[in-house]
Amino acid sequence: MRIFYNALLILAVSFFIASCGHKKPVINETDVLHANEEELTKVIIYDVFTPPVASRIYAYANLAAYEAQRFADPKYCSLTAQLKGFGPMPQPLKGKSYDYTLSATKAFFTVAHAVTFSVDTLQDYEDNIYAMYKNALDDSTYARSMAFGEQIGKKIMKRAMVDNYPQTRGKPKFLGSNGHAQWRPTPPDYFDGVEYCWGTMEPMAINSSTQFPLPKPIAFSTDTNSDYYKQAKQVYLLNKHLTQEQTLIARFWDDNPFMVEHDGHMMFADKKITPGGHWIGITSIACKQTHADVVKTAQAYAMTSVTLFDSFICSWQAKYEYAYIRPVTVIDDIIDHAWMPLLQTPPFPEYPAGHADISGASAEVLTKMFGDNFKFHDTTEMRYIALDRSFDSFLKAADETAMSRNYGGIHFLNGVKMGAFQGHEIGKFILQKIKLNN
Repeated sequence: MRIFYNALLILAVSFFIASCGHKKPVINETDVLHANEEELTKVIIYDVFTPPVASRIYAYANLAAYEAQRFADPKYCSLTAQLKGFGPMPQPLKGKSYDYTLSATKAFFTVAHAVTFSVDTLQDYEDNIYAMYKNALDDSTYARSMAFGEQIGKKIMKRAMVDNYPQTRGKPKFLGSNGHAQWRPTPPDYFDGVEYCWGTMEPMAINSSTQFPLPKPIAFSTDTNSDYYKQAKQVYLLNKHLTQEQTLIARFWDDNPFMVEHDGHMMFADKKITPGGHWIGITSIACKQTHADVVKTAQAYAMTSVTLFDSFICSWQAKYEYAYIRPVTVIDDIIDHAWMPLLQTPPFPEYPAGHADISGASAEVLTKMFGDNFKFHDTTEMRYIALDRSFDSFLKAADETAMSRNYGGIHFLNGVKMGAFQGHEIGKFILQKIKLNN
């Protein structure tokens, strides 16, 4: 609950300060959007959504918020009008007053309620936000703003109901196979493959999940001089001789939302932020560091979220098309039966590296929005694993993210490189397709 109370404290302080000397208090708009985002991230962690599903939640919620918030500044254009399957969004009534940040908040949580589980936690938070607005606005503006936000949220959810997520919830388990170089469940818990239908999801900006094809991963071979054997040996030797810095990098970018810890016969789960949630955190840092106004803040969250969603779809399409074996399986089979990687291997195929993919794509979009050589201090992980790092640019952060998977022993170097390549291509395509301003 600490995140929840921290968010409310920030809002309450800004609410109090801004109200001094005014008959009606004024709420800091950007603080509201950031607090909303923190609350959604908290619920995603608590509900243990997988990384692909978390990206879907962020995408729909942040698009809803932006499509309401954009009317506060006419220079910003609709994003959903440039995306697939949304249709025309509701419009505000001409000549009527609105608080578009309240509308954005209502739209955001209308979606969040529909796509998460812990709705009671969300409702508690919302009630406090809405109470502040109730005190700040006249009754008609408050009611009109709330109704407008709800209309947008419901319109956004119409698209969500036909994106192939609800249609694939009854899918059977994916357990891989024992074929050569084929993925099978990995230790320590041997979970079935996560979201193997994700490549069939309807993307938002890109044309299809197969738009950015990758070459086949390195072919199986029993020859110890082969590339197949050498890639496994590289991971094995690297993990045995990691530097302190490489270990720190691997742990910083782990972002495993459900890492199972074992202590004798006991086991428990350590919940953390998802890879997409980490880049949402970086987006928040960029907005705050540049003092982005409320509409640009909403746009940045929406653009990052759409990019995460589409890049997860492409990555997962390739993952299950090739169903490629993980390093831990190869190394245990042919090099060292007792070996375990530094990081816990996530339950899905290796090729390509998904974190490298979504990081490359997100970095391209954030670079476009905030500039190249954007120096920032990444504190996203402080509240979860008490680690922080500094970067000279989003692209350099993405490069480090990609390599972290190899350092952690959960990806081959080729999978890392191909994931990063695909991600950058996706990000560049999205920027070519979507116009940010009128």
